[in-house]
Amino acid sequence: MSAQTHWIEKPLQPGAAICYWQVGRTEEARFDVPDMPMKGEMDPFFFLTKVKNFIPHEYPCRTIFADTYRGNRPDVRGTFVGTRWWLPFGSPRLDLSGFWFRPTRLATWARTTVDADVAGMANIRLGTCGGAVLWLNGEEIGWIAPYSRNLEVKQDFALPLVEGRNEITLFFDDLAERDARYFYQMDYLSGPAARVCVPVPVPGSVAESLEAALDGMHLDRPHYFGGDITLCLAEPLALDVDVNVAIEGDFMSRERFDFDFKLKAGETTLLIGQAESAPADFRHFRITLDAGGFVAARSLGVEICHAERQGDAPEALKDRITETLDAISQDSERDTVRAFARLASGRGGVETDAMIAEILPLIEDCHDCADFSLVPLIWSRTVWGADIDAGLRDRIDAAVLNYRFWMDEPGNDVQWYFSENHALLFHTCAYLSGALLPDATFVRSGRTGAEQSAVGAARVRTWLDHFEHWEMAEFNSAPYFPIDLKGLTALAALSPHDDIAKRAKAGIVRLCEIIARSAHHGMVTAAQGRSYEHTLCAGRSLELSGVARLLWGRGWYGRRVHALPQLAVCLRDHGLIIPLELADIANHHSDEHQEWRFAQGENAFAALYHYKSADFAMGSAAHYRWNEWGYQETILHLRIGETPEASIWINHPGETIQFGYGRPSYWGGCGTIARTQQYRGLAILEFTVNEEQPGFTHAWFPVAEFDESAISGHIALARSGFGAVMLKAASPLFPVTEGPSAGLELRQYGMKTRWIVRVCSAADLRTVETRFAALEASEEGEGTIVIEDPDYGTVHFHADGSVEAEGRRLARSDYTVKGEATMLSVSETAS
Repeated sequence: MSAQTHWIEKPLQPGAAICYWQVGRTEEARFDVPDMPMKGEMDPFFFLTKVKNFIPHEYPCRTIFADTYRGNRPDVRGTFVGTRWWLPFGSPRLDLSGFWFRPTRLATWARTTVDADVAGMANIRLGTCGGAVLWLNGEEIGWIAPYSRNLEVKQDFALPLVEGRNEITLFFDDLAERDARYFYQMDYLSGPAARVCVPVPVPGSVAESLEAALDGMHLDRPHYFGGDITLCLAEPLALDVDVNVAIEGDFMSRERFDFDFKLKAGETTLLIGQAESAPADFRHFRITLDAGGFVAARSLGVEICHAERQGDAPEALKDRITETLDAISQDSERDTVRAFARLASGRGGVETDAMIAEILPLIEDCHDCADFSLVPLIWSRTVWGADIDAGLRDRIDAAVLNYRFWMDEPGNDVQWYFSENHALLFHTCAYLSGALLPDATFVRSGRTGAEQSAVGAARVRTWLDHFEHWEMAEFNSAPYFPIDLKGLTALAALSPHDDIAKRAKAGIVRLCEIIARSAHHGMVTAAQGRSYEHTLCAGRSLELSGVARLLWGRGWYGRRVHALPQLAVCLRDHGLIIPLELADIANHHSDEHQEWRFAQGENAFAALYHYKSADFAMGSAAHYRWNEWGYQETILHLRIGETPEASIWINHPGETIQFGYGRPSYWGGCGTIARTQQYRGLAILEFTVNEEQPGFTHAWFPVAEFDESAISGHIALARSGFGAVMLKAASPLFPVTEGPSAGLELRQYGMKTRWIVRVCSAADLRTVETRFAALEASEEGEGTIVIEDPDYGTVHFHADGSVEAEGRRLARSDYTVKGEATMLSVSETAS
């Protein structure tokens, strides 16, 4: 300690988190347990959490791990060797959360220093989901070992601080299964006046200048369709810095592109490259700065879509089918979906075989989400097996025969069996692979292929029964429409049973109808049961955009898809017909407005309201889990004009780290779900958040994507084309001007916040403000909220979820799975 001469020093207030750390590498090791079956079934309510946002399902690996380690001093491995520095950027946690596709033990060391003015006892509170051991000045203070899989547990410790610098060292570990919240938070509850001091290899002023650069940096656009990708700094650096930019996809993507740069002193921008040559989709740009061995990083997120290169879609469906298969064959990520598209379009051969061979280890090892890869592989093997190398074909068959198709078969993986979309794929794979290899023995079940297929068929029929009654458990969800379509298209094309094929085709048509009803000019704009930052912050590159292009000629292609080529082949080869009238519904240009009310999920637990005109669309969840802890639900989403990026949603962040892995995350989902009610173009959201959650709510408000916008006091206005919106908050709105969400975010601070949202048609903002700025919410007895609207008159939002206006009463009980689309006369005109 005495040899250390450079420090980052930060004030430490009572109650504040100690959030500056030097961190070592995270060591990873597989945690394999004996193969064994599990009990359970598909759980349509798995994300309707009863304890905060904790998912209760437990794998055998967790049971065995907990029996061994829970409640015992963690198994400390290795020693501290610092390799990087953790800078908080507003987060109270040291957060290394991520996604691991096999059960994996994680272990990390971290250290910091507390510089106390006087000696005395300090009280800290340590929170983590895993285990941790704490040392002060080389002496062990204590440990915590809840190992509770993503449910944080907190424990208090007393630290006898000496006057001056006190070194705190922490070892923490956990078992990662799929999405893992791998973090800890250390709060300084009370103690001597002190500062956090972190040793650094460069002068503290240099380290702090890098922190300021990372804190304020952002990309110059939230979406790239061409041109330069430029990194912007809030202030120039005083010295040359080495920069690494790693471009990654979502947690399922296997692609990573690394680039090294030198950022010269005094420069405020860094040209990363051309959007045309960058990989499409929503991408994380992991920016790492290195100055004299001081290494720190931050993630930024941005959408890349090659829209300019793709141009307009062909007019004829047959040409769009060809275009779809060509685009995916040539430009998609290397996986079995791309291999399927290549085989379906006569592009088999060495390159296609190589794509299959690259993915096979994930299937052979039963990685989570391997079922996503297995469906197109089984289809490819069944239809175009002769176009696959014979040795590779044998390896595919071996992988299929050794695969774990359901939780009642023995295994030691962490494949996610419980959600509706995964259940469909597992049952589809068992059904179709058994039919492919009827006389072979399936290793884990011990069944013949014919027997395996019969079991799969029964489960597929049960799944279809549930779907036909209740549809999507993960209601209206942009990332999960394609997964359901993946399974249904495979059944429609390959099912040996006519009843299953017919029901699967009907399911495809129904999903396409829901997409069309919930879309605005081809882009889904609606409340969603599960969402992610990478599916909300992107539009054109989402797979549903490609689906709209294929079906209706309006949309673009991204790089990662699940069902798109299968849908194209069903249209081309298997008699699938999507009703032509859905094109006009998806690309609504009628003078009338569509009101679409329907329900999804078992027992119709999610009632969904959607309203659109040619100029705007807004959708919300009606009377949905008010004031409960949320998961990944987006409760209100809107678009204005015909520019896909002119999109707004409002949520309560589940965590303060941006582009993290939380469920809910910063943008994806809600920490606490608002009371949300909508009538036509008017909506109200009331958030009452819990004390331990972030103390603000916010709106995605991409200023650069609007034709005009204005933010003043409690009101934000935006217009795109002839669509406009007013957001009116109960307290002042603060636009974010620096960091990853610069120019994209409006915040309303407080533990209780209210938003009034009003969409309309308008030619300018002045008339919008004149007409709607006076909107106010008043409260009547029994929880009723009343708003006087210039077009709708008195609107009553009742506490039972019903809404009254214009002589109508829309009751929660009136929402059915079949749904009701009503065409209403125009009244939302601010001109």
